[in-house]
Amino acid sequence: MKSEKKIVKADKKPEEKPAYDVIIIGGGFAGLSAAIYSARYNLKTLVISKQPGGAIINAAHVENYPGYVNISGIELMQKFEEQAKSCGAEILIDDAIGVMKHKEEFKVETEQQKELLSNAIIIATGTDRRKLEVPGAKEYESKGVHYCATCDGAFYKNKVVAVIGGSNSSAHAAMLLSRIAKQVYILYRGEEMRCEPILCTHMEELGNIKMIFNTNVVQVKGTKFLDKIILDRPFDGSVELAVDGLFVEIGSVPSSAIAKQLGVELTQSGEIKVNIQQETNVKGVFAAGDVTNTPLRQGIIAAAQGVKAATSAYKMLTGKKVTGAW
Repeated sequence: MKSEKKIVKADKKPEEKPAYDVIIIGGGFAGLSAAIYSARYNLKTLVISKQPGGAIINAAHVENYPGYVNISGIELMQKFEEQAKSCGAEILIDDAIGVMKHKEEFKVETEQQKELLSNAIIIATGTDRRKLEVPGAKEYESKGVHYCATCDGAFYKNKVVAVIGGSNSSAHAAMLLSRIAKQVYILYRGEEMRCEPILCTHMEELGNIKMIFNTNVVQVKGTKFLDKIILDRPFDGSVELAVDGLFVEIGSVPSSAIAKQLGVELTQSGEIKVNIQQETNVKGVFAAGDVTNTPLRQGIIAAAQGVKAATSAYKMLTGKKVTGAW
């Protein structure tokens, strides 16, 4: 009598479970604040950032963040990063290049070819610097035209430089450069600076910063390196201004490409639309900081939004509300 063969059914492949409860894309004020709170809510938390700290690390002096009379941007953000790690958040030095819905979760793809699953996403990608769009600007980028005074200012010791822009960032750049260069010009298209009044006072106290208002740069010229810029109206009798370096601080654009991939609703200018709880129109996707339609782009605002985004994610994932104060 032949023995019967047993039919053994192969075990079903277990469902791939998300490695994280929350993945935060961006490591500035908003991203790291979200990480601190998310980790404190006992959520498995990952921050993905190519440059933890965000744009503020280029600021030599930060004087308007509560608790610090004067601190460099990089020191301040190192404290944020240390606290996020101490709470249990993980930080991955990488660039998130894509996010897609994966069943009920989200799959994040990074530049280093990692694929990470999460139950919720917080987008805190901030902004990208707006480039100067005039003849010669692209050709002389890194050959006299720069977008970071902290990074490149040291090359202009005892030289003549100009800063384009009228905001806080242009004021900070000019003051940093004033300690390196022998002469700093600020070129602004408006009639007066738009920065905080205290910054204008600081600049006026420095003897080597000259402000030129109602003026635009229309061309960048040089030979091997930049040696002059062309203005749209005369200054000291000429539309040519001899400079060794030009630092561009003309604003920024929201870094919202990942949000667009997910079908998140954006404003006409590309900002992520969020409600008061930092929720987007896509369930499970939250956003915070300068990438959102916030009326005031400041570190303290971004940090608060990061906290709200993490709290909203916690509520969605656990069904629990956070109330009370301390």
